[in-house]
Amino acid sequence: MEALRRIGTVHSPLTDPSQAPRQGDEGAPDAWISLDPELAEAARDLRPEDAVLVLTWLHRADRSVLSVHPRGDGSRPLTGVFSTRSPDRPNPIGLHRVRITAIREGRLDVSGLEAIDGTPVLDIKPVLGPTDER
Repeated sequence: MEALRRIGTVHSPLTDPSQAPRQGDEGAPDAWISLDPELAEAARDLRPEDAVLVLTWLHRADRSVLSVHPRGDGSRPLTGVFSTRSPDRPNPIGLHRVRITAIREGRLDVSGLEAIDGTPVLDIKPVLGPTDER
């Protein structure tokens, strides 16, 4: 398998994973993604108001975790991480549905991103509707 390549970095006021919302729609602050300048062409058709999926590498995750109490709630039964959105997992790939609020040279301003400052971005994909085929 080839190594993954960082395409950008998350810039956010969130710095402590324990203080980050569990999901982006649970109070995530505005954030931005700085893109690798070599990849500017890849972002040329993105527009403000687009909904996109941002895939991240949750670099501070515990990769040895195989089961968790969902949402950190000890009253809930232990559940295998593949059935949860826990950041702690063997391959800590984050999946975030965000809305682009502005595009500036080399950066995307977004809302709804619960990743912490410095999180590597692996990819950005459009959210497709039932008839979209980009």
